[in-house]
Amino acid sequence: MKKSLFISIFVFLMSICSVNALANATAQETTNKVEQKSYEARTLTDLIQSFYKTTGLNAIVNPKIGVKDSHGNQMSLFAQSGGRVIMIIICFLLFYLAIKKGFEPLLLLPIGFGGILANIPIANIAGEHGMLGIIYNMGIANEFFPLLIFMGVGAMTDFGPLLANPKTALLGGAAQFGIFGSLVGAVVLSQFIPGIDFTLQQSAAISIIGGADGPTSIFIASALAPELLGAIAVAAYSYMALVPVIQPPIMKALTSEQERKIKMTSMRKVSKLEKIIFPLVVLVLTLLILPDASPLIGALCFGNFAKESGVVERLSDTMQNSLINIVTIFLGLGVGSKLAAEQFLVAETMGIMVIGLVAFAAGTAAGLIMAKLMNKFSSKDNQINPLIGAAGVSAVPMAARVVSKVGQKEDPSNILLMHAMGPNVAGVIGSAVAAGVLLSIFK
Repeated sequence: MKKSLFISIFVFLMSICSVNALANATAQETTNKVEQKSYEARTLTDLIQSFYKTTGLNAIVNPKIGVKDSHGNQMSLFAQSGGRVIMIIICFLLFYLAIKKGFEPLLLLPIGFGGILANIPIANIAGEHGMLGIIYNMGIANEFFPLLIFMGVGAMTDFGPLLANPKTALLGGAAQFGIFGSLVGAVVLSQFIPGIDFTLQQSAAISIIGGADGPTSIFIASALAPELLGAIAVAAYSYMALVPVIQPPIMKALTSEQERKIKMTSMRKVSKLEKIIFPLVVLVLTLLILPDASPLIGALCFGNFAKESGVVERLSDTMQNSLINIVTIFLGLGVGSKLAAEQFLVAETMGIMVIGLVAFAAGTAAGLIMAKLMNKFSSKDNQINPLIGAAGVSAVPMAARVVSKVGQKEDPSNILLMHAMGPNVAGVIGSAVAAGVLLSIFK
């Protein structure tokens, strides 16, 4: 009985295996027939033509209606073809300025490279799941990278020149005129230029470009006008990098040769205790008066406090070098992703670029004029070189270096770098405060 039962089970299992094997064989035969039917012999010419259709060259030469960009919006025929070519040429121009002219290569190289990647057709690198899209969303869209940059800037910055000569803070404050100038400019453009229609909040976000402060521009744009974030970031970082091109002509136009040769008296030595207390005082004042500016001011003060404390050299060194270098790479590539033709070559972006340029020039001029006014009320032994007023914009330390170079062209023995760092640092704080004021107004 047991033997019969065993034989029955064995026969049943063998039957199942046979059915499965037959089914698999039938499926395989069907697949082979389908593959045989779908395969078509192609000539070498057909293969070459098929490959050409997948190339970026074909996408540029033969644009098609209905093609969508990395954000799912329909692209114009111009953006697919000539627009991409124009933007790639602009990116190569950024490389030239960075490599040949030495204009802020740490910014221009990654921005330019990101711009080329963003204009490569078909690959969708700037899309949500592309490399540039991931970088942009993980640190720019959520305001994280600007705070890390401010932390590194604080760790690299010496507030000594500002503490040694506190009146230079007035120059940093005057240079913020560019922020309010660009706010008015954005409103005026919206009223009179067809195709440009900025709201008051968007105008406020654009206005920070006037301070030439990239991190602050990204921070406030994310809060007030995220739809303009890409264009604002590109404009702000472009003008930060082009400080050596934009500022010198304005500086020479508004100062005389005699004024540019003024030698400033040596600064007093600032004690370590003063340097330790200063970031804490600034942070407490922010806490009491303008909490909306605390993310930026807090990051700046933390970096500087860590540096001046002298007890966390490893942390300070990381913020000054590894951290800020890594973030600069990501930030540059992320900003460059917004140089895609369909996003950059539009009326609103062009308007933002124009507003930013005029506002940055106005901020530079305001700092120079304030320095000249201050000399009217100062003794001959306590004159300041008006050139340092141009360093009141927030592009630290680029603006201070430009001031030093222009001053040394007039008199090689005139060292203005440390004097210029006073208004330069004040400008960084001033732009962050201005951002906090604008954020508080629109709460």
